[in-house]
Amino acid sequence: MEEYPTGFRFYPTEEELISFYLHNQLHGLKQDKLHRVIPVLDIFDTEPWNLPQLAGELCREDREQWFFFAPMQEREARGGRPSRSMATGYWKAAASAGYVYSSDNEVIGVKKSMVFHVGKPPTGRKTQWKLNEYRAVELSPTIPNSTSNNVSIPKLRREFTLCRVYVVSGSSRAFDRRPPEVVARETTIQGGNGAASNEGGGCEDAPSSGVVVANAGCSHPWETASLEEPIWDWEQLDWL
Repeated sequence: MEEYPTGFRFYPTEEELISFYLHNQLHGLKQDKLHRVIPVLDIFDTEPWNLPQLAGELCREDREQWFFFAPMQEREARGGRPSRSMATGYWKAAASAGYVYSSDNEVIGVKKSMVFHVGKPPTGRKTQWKLNEYRAVELSPTIPNSTSNNVSIPKLRREFTLCRVYVVSGSSRAFDRRPPEVVARETTIQGGNGAASNEGGGCEDAPSSGVVVANAGCSHPWETASLEEPIWDWEQLDWL
């Protein structure tokens, strides 16, 4: 393995995770290079404290966060719900899903946050292990619109998700210590705060559920339309 300078860290933005890493994985590109950083692993069969040693070789020594491509489970491929439980505990949704936006203010994915609980639901004990699960949204080829323009249908890709696993430590994590210009482009919109109102040309109906956005502006014409495979079916809080 080639040498890297002291202080080398892998801390991509969410846009890079989805637009580059997850999209290349979904399309079977750059596999050898990708998997040195983000390996393919069914992480929902592995206790979170065992995941760091299974991380990509370039990130194995990281003490803050680890990344994995999780393949679609067989039960999910048959139309069932994915399993998030194992012998010692289970992953439970911590918040509603939100869109992830590109720097061009295009919806590129969906993000779901989870917390690992030890024990059996619903009485499991909450731990400090957290997970962000990303799914890519792609636009299918345009179809004729009965009114005027052609319309691209958004599709939620399910073959692989990209998972970021980390431990809540009380201090800033690596991916929270990005350069100011990067952080400025990615603003977390919190519910009830007026930062995403009409100031600066924003929209009143901007997402408010912890969605990471860039240049938070007007919503896209298809945002209110259903994805080819509805998000709500995947987003049930009862994963088990």
